[in-house]
Amino acid sequence: MCGILAVLGCADDTQGKRVRVLELSRRLKHRGPDWSGMHQVGDCYLSHQRLAIIDPASGDQPLYNEDKSIVVTVNGEIYNHEQLRAQLSSHTFRTGSDCEVIAHLYEEHGENFIDMLDGVFSFVLLDTRDNSFIAARDAIGVTPLYIGWGIDGSVWISSEMKGLNDDCEHFEIFPPGHLYSSKQGGFKRWYNPPWFSEVIPSVPYDPLALRKAFEKLGVKMVISGEGSDEIFGGYLYFHKAPNKEELHRETCQKIKALHQYDCLRANKATSAWGLEARVPFLDKEFINEAMSIDPEWKMIRPDLGRIEKWVLRKAFDDEEQPFLPKHILYRQKEQFSDGVGYSWIDGLKAHAESNVTDKMMSNAKFIYPHNTPTTKEAYCYRMIFERFFPQNSAILTVPGGPSVACSTAKAVEWDAQWSGNLDPSGRAALGVHLSAYEQEHLPATIMAGTSKKPRMIEVAAPGIAIES
Repeated sequence: MCGILAVLGCADDTQGKRVRVLELSRRLKHRGPDWSGMHQVGDCYLSHQRLAIIDPASGDQPLYNEDKSIVVTVNGEIYNHEQLRAQLSSHTFRTGSDCEVIAHLYEEHGENFIDMLDGVFSFVLLDTRDNSFIAARDAIGVTPLYIGWGIDGSVWISSEMKGLNDDCEHFEIFPPGHLYSSKQGGFKRWYNPPWFSEVIPSVPYDPLALRKAFEKLGVKMVISGEGSDEIFGGYLYFHKAPNKEELHRETCQKIKALHQYDCLRANKATSAWGLEARVPFLDKEFINEAMSIDPEWKMIRPDLGRIEKWVLRKAFDDEEQPFLPKHILYRQKEQFSDGVGYSWIDGLKAHAESNVTDKMMSNAKFIYPHNTPTTKEAYCYRMIFERFFPQNSAILTVPGGPSVACSTAKAVEWDAQWSGNLDPSGRAALGVHLSAYEQEHLPATIMAGTSKKPRMIEVAAPGIAIES
């Protein structure tokens, strides 16, 4: 991925302002260590920090149309750029960059081209002919983006909050699946898939169609699995879903919130080291296919041998050409923090215990009235965050509320016992960890491929373990 920063319509167009924008852009250098670019037209600045993936020799940004009247800075990858180039045969392309198609699509279709893009992206496009601009973010929000407004009426758009938090009067998360237009004076949703209504689809489940969807996903670079738990109801609290209607509504809500959680984590964790993570489960066509499945097939039914994400696992269960060994394919769902060992979590808790006193916790609601930390570990994270982002706008970009094993408030509705647990770790879901995978509930076809060796699973507290 790359890093973009745009400052549009600012009152100051002096050399000092240009220097300031360059200084702020360098805060995003980790996202794009290969190249830095800047374009200024009057009171508008578009800067770019590039991680060269496609056309590393000539794809430097910002990018332009033929006469340079259209300027665009992009963070992301357009997977169908070759097909789009074929549709734009009347245009002359300056580079081999996948993102150059955006400038020419705008020439052909105006603002109504975003849904033609298959990929993950955030971009700002400046039309110098009338000094108008648009900005857009991909459907799910795989690439991060923030928007802010300066006291002089300027609009700021940045890949990360650190690019604008010191210079904006107010800023917020740029909503995924939206377009911001200076001509329209605000946001417009461009992504409206059928599942957004949260109504259960009437299309029957077709495992062959799901398998074909996987086969079409040709990706490279670092591949990450963000989205699968949200789409297929993989989190442990989905064991408590009372019916398919509730499960479907919750999966829809989880997908809509991905840009604030898993997508943000995956993108920033890899971009911090100049790497790119691609997320095949969040392909638009794949999501639409997976969300059209009758959610009854996503219900976790140990009595029928259906563990979490059963549909997904079944799509890869091929006896003749197995993709994965059975003991991996049907392995119990675990959070990252639990899968690497509870000692990591306990180390963080011990660090927090030594740095946050009981008195500090008793005053937490006065020090942090918004999203008050409820644990010493959360208090530690909050102190670090506000050291770098003290503005109220920054605080409001972070969602709050209790969470156990990646759950939402729905978990408490489905099972009241979740409300009394403040541990966000997956191990807090003890009822699921201890009882949902009794061997007798698993079908013989699964048992045949799993290891018969007992394994030790640590639960509840360090030093306490059960044999399974």
